[in-house]
Amino acid sequence: MAKSTSKINPTVYSTAHGRVCPACAKPVSGCACRQQKTAPAGDGIVRVGRETKGRKGKGVTIISGVPLDAAKLSVLAKELKKRCGSGGTIKDGTIEIQGDHRDMLFDELQQRGWRVKRCGG
Repeated sequence: MAKSTSKINPTVYSTAHGRVCPACAKPVSGCACRQQKTAPAGDGIVRVGRETKGRKGKGVTIISGVPLDAAKLSVLAKELKKRCGSGGTIKDGTIEIQGDHRDMLFDELQQRGWRVKRCGG
């Protein structure tokens, strides 16, 4: 008989710790992989634009290129959403805020000391 060469699946859940990270095999709350992520390297320009693609015509304001790590980016997103009075999220290092708030966010980000450009239409 031939030996099976299939890999053994790593533990994904443990009753002792809960969910386990598949990459580092540690509990998700103490995962070493996710804590090491840093801000993406950019050109130092924060871009503010509007996008409707994939949202059934609903527009969102996109803020990209912010040179902050994940924790500070989420704090900034929370402050900007509060300033605009609307919801939003963070996806792949970009902040999405529901509605068209480009002018307000452009001024707010400039006041915070970043070099800001409008992008898109």
